[in-house]
Amino acid sequence: MPFLSKMLGRPVRDASGVSVGKLSDVFALAGEDFPSVTGISMSADSGPITIPWRELASLDEGGPKLKVNKNDIVPYQPAENELSLTKRVLDRQIIDINGKRVVRVNDLRLVKVDGSYRLVGADISTRGLLRRLGLERAADRLASLVRHEFPEKYIAWDMVDPVESQPAGIKLKVQHRNLAKLHPADIADIVEGLDRQSGEALLHTLDDETMADTIQEFDVERQMSVLEGMNAERAADIVEMMDPDEAADLLSEMPKEKADDILRLMDREGAEDVRELLEYPEDTAGGLMTTEYVAIPVTLTAEQTIQRLRELSPDAEMIYYVYVVDSMEHLMGVISLRDLIVSPPEQAVEDFMIRDAVTVRPDTDKEEVAQILAKYNLLAVPVVDEDHRLQGFVTVDDAIEAVMPASWKRRMPRVFS
Repeated sequence: MPFLSKMLGRPVRDASGVSVGKLSDVFALAGEDFPSVTGISMSADSGPITIPWRELASLDEGGPKLKVNKNDIVPYQPAENELSLTKRVLDRQIIDINGKRVVRVNDLRLVKVDGSYRLVGADISTRGLLRRLGLERAADRLASLVRHEFPEKYIAWDMVDPVESQPAGIKLKVQHRNLAKLHPADIADIVEGLDRQSGEALLHTLDDETMADTIQEFDVERQMSVLEGMNAERAADIVEMMDPDEAADLLSEMPKEKADDILRLMDREGAEDVRELLEYPEDTAGGLMTTEYVAIPVTLTAEQTIQRLRELSPDAEMIYYVYVVDSMEHLMGVISLRDLIVSPPEQAVEDFMIRDAVTVRPDTDKEEVAQILAKYNLLAVPVVDEDHRLQGFVTVDDAIEAVMPASWKRRMPRVFS
């Protein structure tokens, strides 16, 4: 199988065997799982010439051979969907969907299939770089002496998304359908592995929900940078899909005028939840809590409660505890998901709920909230006002994240993600 690095600079010979130039580039059809070669470029005495595939007889490491003589070459202009392998792929960053990371292309491998050539893989190994530098044989000799191998390492081309930077912005040459299937934390790692411009352009290819989940993995400064690149309507759509506590943290750091514009464009209920949280200092339970909790009336049975959960279809963050309230939203008790599942269907929730649940007040400082969660081994703690009305709850990951050093925060797994 030929490598691109071993073909570049080789003589291009016409049908009579005369050298007519040197290979400078290879073009392939973007968008295919394994792109087919559509043409080549060569440097000639008269200047660069681009030759279509129909005029090529072969393409190997000895150099391309043409079907026509020099005077019969008919140059062509590559279309927008034809990818320059030297300018747009070689040495570029690519997103490895399988490995969930950002890597750099050191070489490209082509294979002949049914009379044409296809791009089958990206070489991301040290050996690929040594091959580019013409040091592969020297490296092999050194490897035999020190007993250290320089293995080849490839990523199949159908598993990667190339990212191209241009002065006008970023072009994504392949759809990112597979990228959106990754966990938001993995997407965040990929974005942070790219330069800022490329990373934020990649984010803009995601749907609103996936983008909201992903930017919640960033620190507030990076979140603000992402939103600044959007118009107010799109920013409002993204913030609306974030957890209310995360949205409040973000908007509290933004210029007031920009934050007010976003709140104004959000749906009324979501905006009210965020405004409520913005009233609390960020280092208190009120500032850490989320208002998206599941509360049920004390009159329900276990079976009715499970049916209510099905109707609500709550997010994972809401379902570890179910809060039992009266008609005035006073907290009566707490039910764990385990107790709910093992209770007889007809049993009233008031018979098995935890009545004296551990709670905190909105003004409880973050250190005390973290200590309470740790002391009682809780996944979340409810927040109640002075009349014992339920206001929200603080999750263990949000509480610990609030008190841990900033350098540790991205390493901490999210319990409720």
